[in-house]
Amino acid sequence: MSMSRKHNLKPAMDKQIDRLLIDKYFLQSLMLQVAKELLDAEEVEKVNERKRYMQEHCPPLSLPHSKEELQVLCKELNEKINVIDEERYNLEYKVKLVVDEVKDMNIKIVDLKGKFKKPPLKKVRMSADAMLQALLGSKHKVNMDLRANLKQVKKEVKEEDKELRDVGDWRKSIEDKAGMGGRKKMFEAES
Repeated sequence: MSMSRKHNLKPAMDKQIDRLLIDKYFLQSLMLQVAKELLDAEEVEKVNERKRYMQEHCPPLSLPHSKEELQVLCKELNEKINVIDEERYNLEYKVKLVVDEVKDMNIKIVDLKGKFKKPPLKKVRMSADAMLQALLGSKHKVNMDLRANLKQVKKEVKEEDKELRDVGDWRKSIEDKAGMGGRKKMFEAES
């Protein structure tokens, strides 16, 4: 019965997975459609912006009928061209400076990467005195005798602890405590 039950669950699981995949692809297609519409609207807006800019900055050309009016128009256009050329030259110069600065920084980065390679470090056994001497140099003599800085404490030895340490031969103590008399000795020693 359990076999048929498991067998019936598998197609249901497959259907749920298929439905989830279909929903996922449907949502992706909706997102792509919305993104396409936004891109199209942005493109139309760019075209309208360009037209508006051209109308504001470039009025329609009115050709004069006389020679003097034509000369005046040519002078005006020449002045406008000169101003635009100056702006273009200034911008190109600024761009060139920035590009050169970026190249110099890239060269410095490459130089720094090449000069300072991290060496593989090895474990070195060194005493504290030797380490401080290596860090501070041979001029400074530092003694790191840590035991000298510790406070000395005199330890009072109790008689009981002394007896516990001086056990002696273990066979002898077992023989002494064996039997009834040994138990009595044990109880007498504790009290």
